[in-house]
Amino acid sequence: MSEMDQKYAELRQIIEAHKDWPGALMPVLQAAQELFGCVPEDVQKIIAEGLGVTLSEVYGVATFYAQFSLRPKGKYIISVCLGTACYVKGSQSVLDKLSEELKCSVGSTTDDGLFTLQATRCLGACGLAPVMTINQDVYGRMTPDQVPGILAKYRE
Repeated sequence: MSEMDQKYAELRQIIEAHKDWPGALMPVLQAAQELFGCVPEDVQKIIAEGLGVTLSEVYGVATFYAQFSLRPKGKYIISVCLGTACYVKGSQSVLDKLSEELKCSVGSTTDDGLFTLQATRCLGACGLAPVMTINQDVYGRMTPDQVPGILAKYRE
């Protein structure tokens, strides 16, 4: 049995264990996200069939909550704050430089699967504006010129 087949079998077991619960869709989606790293359409179909709900209901929940991703995310999640304080201090230019360096648009993952680039509204570090995070690492007072050096640390 391939690794994907094992994951699908595990997903079906999770669905079976939850299918009679009220509100089962959320915990099943959370388990699927953990298992697959995202909730692609094929996984959504299995969940819909297993729980006896429509695919549009599964899709609606998966796209409504930010914790779910329909596509795989990179090893490193880069979040750039576009909240007011960060934006005024130049976070858009930092985001543009990241997009240029990574050759990917906001909301997507690099071809090598290493980075996912996303914009956020507030990272709660306004005093360090403009701010970006790479996974749990926080980078404050960012300038576009700092981007290549920071990315190099994660490419090693």
